[in-house]
Amino acid sequence: MTVILQTAVLLTLSNIFMTFAWYAHLKVLRGKPLIIAVFASWGLAFFEYMLQVPANRLGFTLLELPKLKVMQEAITLVIFMGFAAVWLGEGVQVKYLISFALIFAAALVAFR
Repeated sequence: MTVILQTAVLLTLSNIFMTFAWYAHLKVLRGKPLIIAVFASWGLAFFEYMLQVPANRLGFTLLELPKLKVMQEAITLVIFMGFAAVWLGEGVQVKYLISFALIFAAALVAFR
């Protein structure tokens, strides 16, 4: 597996944890006190960092930092879109697909 693919896999996994840490409490812990949501999010964020830090270190061996960041943001948007559509029931709207397509176009520009 190439360094870029390994980085992408680690970033994808870390973003899954990150997205759940940031947004899952909106559904799961809706009626709970804020402090419980904060600590639950911190617990999930620990696992995100356990993947994110190695992903950045590995990716930085081959990629320039702006490319690494653009890759991370593009992955974040894909994960978030799926999460919002499936977990929170937000659905997929054309305007968001167009917005994400424009961001991916920016990613292609960064990698060229």
